[in-house]
Amino acid sequence: MVKRLSTLSTLVAMATISTLACTSLIAGKGATADGSVMITYAADSHNLFGELYSQPAATHPKGAMRRVIDWDSQKYLGEIPEAEQTYATIGNMNEHGLAIAESTWGGREELEGSGLIDYGSLIYITLQRARTAREAIMVMTDLVDRYGYASSGESFSIADPNEAWIMELIGKGKDNPGAVWVAMRVPDDCIAGHANHSRIHKFPLKNKKECIYSPDVIDFARSKGYFDGKDEDFSFSRAYAVYDFGALRGCDARVWSYYNAHADGMDRYLPWIYEASGEVMPLWVKPNHKLTADDMKNMMRDHYEGTPFDMTKDVGAGPYAVPYRWRPMTFKVDDAEYTHERAIATQQTGFSFVACLRDNVPDYLKGLLWFGTDDANTCVYLPIFCSVKRVPASLGHGDTNTLDWSSNFWVNNYVANQAYNRYSQMIPDIRRVQKELEDSIKVDVAVVEEQVRAFDREDALDIVQFLADHWSDNATRRYKELGDFLFVKYMDGNIKKQNEDGSFKRTDEGIPAYPDFGGYDDPRYFENIAKETGDHLKVKEIK
Repeated sequence: MVKRLSTLSTLVAMATISTLACTSLIAGKGATADGSVMITYAADSHNLFGELYSQPAATHPKGAMRRVIDWDSQKYLGEIPEAEQTYATIGNMNEHGLAIAESTWGGREELEGSGLIDYGSLIYITLQRARTAREAIMVMTDLVDRYGYASSGESFSIADPNEAWIMELIGKGKDNPGAVWVAMRVPDDCIAGHANHSRIHKFPLKNKKECIYSPDVIDFARSKGYFDGKDEDFSFSRAYAVYDFGALRGCDARVWSYYNAHADGMDRYLPWIYEASGEVMPLWVKPNHKLTADDMKNMMRDHYEGTPFDMTKDVGAGPYAVPYRWRPMTFKVDDAEYTHERAIATQQTGFSFVACLRDNVPDYLKGLLWFGTDDANTCVYLPIFCSVKRVPASLGHGDTNTLDWSSNFWVNNYVANQAYNRYSQMIPDIRRVQKELEDSIKVDVAVVEEQVRAFDREDALDIVQFLADHWSDNATRRYKELGDFLFVKYMDGNIKKQNEDGSFKRTDEGIPAYPDFGGYDDPRYFENIAKETGDHLKVKEIK
């Protein structure tokens, strides 16, 4: 997700692309171990509070109007006629197992939208009005056609229990409130993704089952001077997106990392990531194994580990192999500009999810949203089924200025922000608790999915609600305890000694045992100090 900018020219700069950005990954039902369609989302923004949105199903009287509020700024944009019937939504999923995610790529400055529907409203209004992915595409494009598009270039992941689509859309500028767009169906046996750069290049013009597009998508590009070739050679991305170092290294590299983790031969696309040369990275690839929800969660926690972009390896990781970089992302040394890497997992995530959508289960189990707040790397993914009607208390509304120890978002930040200082030392403790919780949650979900079918519908819905409430509250409580534990264990640069049961050791006299000195993990830290200070800190023999 990105904030609306007064001018899109700043968006093409690496610093802006990397600080206000989202990632969405996709796996078709033939590419997953359980046959579900999966999409992920990290809603990244430096002031987005991580909460679970919800709207109840409703019937509206004729003439009722719906207020349109810009998702990023919360500014009132106007009103549109309300649908007679709207569906219940929970997070970025509705009661029918339809899920939608996004990432913003900005595109050409002069095409910033001037209409009524911003990209966030486009998602949440559509979830209330559509049952399937194809229907969602029609609803979304009809909304911007009728009322105009208010944002910049956007990619959407749109999925239901049977199929997943990528749709890319951009406005037509100040004098035309509409938009041009193209949507492509992801093959069932493939994985795909987008991360703040337009990824649809050439597309089939005569295969309406697999590709849908606005009638003027090519003609409009011609009229603006963006394209002058044959229709069959038209690239949506080349025509409407902006290509620079940030778009590839800061954006496409995240998708490459997903492909590289699950498919062979991805080194062939490294020249594309480095300098837009060689082969264009494909919109989708076939994985070399069936993916699970855990695979998707792990990808949302990715920092390029084991790749040429590994954020734990360069000197910027400091003495504790920290895979995070503070903003701004670019910096200058001797008039040369440099950049930090931008991975999928990042500190400024408001919330993230892995949506698992299935058609071989009762309707109230069709959609399972594994939902987490704050940094995907350190959060616990919680089980939210599409039939959950009430947002668990710990996942409710708040803001980034008001500390609330009952909030899942705030306790996750409590844990994560301690780890950012001494990552290599603290992350094993975090992983232990994270795994313990997520393993227990998976067991409970499996039991519920197996046994709930024996109950009548109302009882089943109560059980699904209880599951969401229980684990949201339990994980929140447990992470507050984890944060307290980290604070005590690593206080003042020390590491407290522990007993086998995890408690902190005391002497026979009952006082805290003398701590260990954790020091610094990377010898380069000392080497750089010695190089920088010369003999100033060198220990000298005194005679």
